[in-house]
Amino acid sequence: MTVVIDQNEKDRRALRHPEKAHRPDSAVLRKPEWIRVKAPGGIAYAGTETIVREHGLHTVCEEAGCPNIGECWTNRHATMMILGDTCTRACAFCNVKTGLPGPVDADEPQHVAEAVAKLGLRHVVITSVDRDDLADGGAKHFADTIHAVRRASPDTTIEVLTPDFRGKKGGVEIVMEARPDVFNHNLETVPRLYLGIRPGARYYTSLRLLDRAKELVPDGFTKSGLMVGLGEAREEIMQVMDDLRAAGVDFLTIGQYLQPTRKHAALDRFWTPDEFKSLETTARAKGFIMVSATPLTRSSYHADADFAEMKAARAAKA
Repeated sequence: MTVVIDQNEKDRRALRHPEKAHRPDSAVLRKPEWIRVKAPGGIAYAGTETIVREHGLHTVCEEAGCPNIGECWTNRHATMMILGDTCTRACAFCNVKTGLPGPVDADEPQHVAEAVAKLGLRHVVITSVDRDDLADGGAKHFADTIHAVRRASPDTTIEVLTPDFRGKKGGVEIVMEARPDVFNHNLETVPRLYLGIRPGARYYTSLRLLDRAKELVPDGFTKSGLMVGLGEAREEIMQVMDDLRAAGVDFLTIGQYLQPTRKHAALDRFWTPDEFKSLETTARAKGFIMVSATPLTRSSYHADADFAEMKAARAAKA
């Protein structure tokens, strides 16, 4: 079968991921039945979309092509993506646009806060693109957004999913001083695959970031996530679990990598639901307070319910 792609579509792809434009295409594997999701739509979904658009916000739900957007937006859950929509890195797995970002919008924290209040969120996840062009990597903007949400919605708990700030001095300290309820930074994959999958990041820099967040706020919750399906071995995942527990991480998420386009990192295989269940059992045995391991698990998927369960689990152990 011949697929015809018009020049406009080629241009759009090149503009979104210019660094991937000349990579050879890789096969996109057919999704198994346990990966299938309903197409987004409906009145409730449209209501969430309207609020996001009214405040000129970006969401990782849209920018990263999350498969759960239909379910989450129907339930009025949107993960806010601050610091613009353009990332300064070029991770091989990610569908967020890459390039030179524009200036930081100083009004964005207030816009996020207003949207959170209108959505009536009990728990909000705030993430961002990487901003290696900024002196603090965007840390102060995270703190400003946390403060703005607290003013507008005092009862809303706040989870941040941050970049590594490229190890810039004071980055994590600025964020933790604002006291998010959950500090999340994803390791994404095993150390062996970093050069190809996260070329702009370093495994031990990310691990140290999580360790430092726990040092700064020992009674806070820390969280990290992994993708599977990139060619990692189960034994390598076990080692990452041990590294995360040594850093005091409380909550681990594990989900299936889904290849955004033929230019992105090739999918090695789909892990089965039984394999995910086995990973969850192992992670809990290693001491994580909370574990979410399913094919469709993403960092912010069911984050509100998971946060409540994590708090309850810690309280039960006290």
